[in-house]
Amino acid sequence: MGEVTVLDEQALLDALNSTPVVDGRAQDRWADDTALRQWAYRHGGSGDPTATAWLRTARDALQAATRGTVPETDLRRILADVHQLPEIDASGLRWRLCGPPDRMLAVELVLAWYDVRTRLPDRLRPCDNTECRLFHLDRSRANTARWCSMKTCGNRLKARRHQQRVRQDPTT
Repeated sequence: MGEVTVLDEQALLDALNSTPVVDGRAQDRWADDTALRQWAYRHGGSGDPTATAWLRTARDALQAATRGTVPETDLRRILADVHQLPEIDASGLRWRLCGPPDRMLAVELVLAWYDVRTRLPDRLRPCDNTECRLFHLDRSRANTARWCSMKTCGNRLKARRHQQRVRQDPTT
């Protein structure tokens, strides 16, 4: 039996990470309609204004949910009137996702989030650097990755901790 095709993990991470901190200032890459339309086109969306508004709503809801507070009302609005239909042909059975066209890419984003949370429980998380707004998918065997990037956030935090220890105990 086939599954409904949804966005992949990288598309989900790209959406979640569309609000980075750059040079100490929070950015929203999706505030620019052109950038958001390009993202939508790359992932099979239309990029029309209603569809992009739904994408922003989905992204914001999923960021909040990944940080811990699941905004059920927003997610229910996005998923309202969406259903699956079975289709059979020579290649077998597959499920087709049906719903309001202007919401379908936002729906796929929500389904991709749920899929990752189901297949990889507790692996999708925000970076432990409180100054960072990025998310990461922990693929480490021990499920202990804490930062979006060891090169940037991990290294910075380790350097800060070291500097604090040196300040507290100048003999080290």
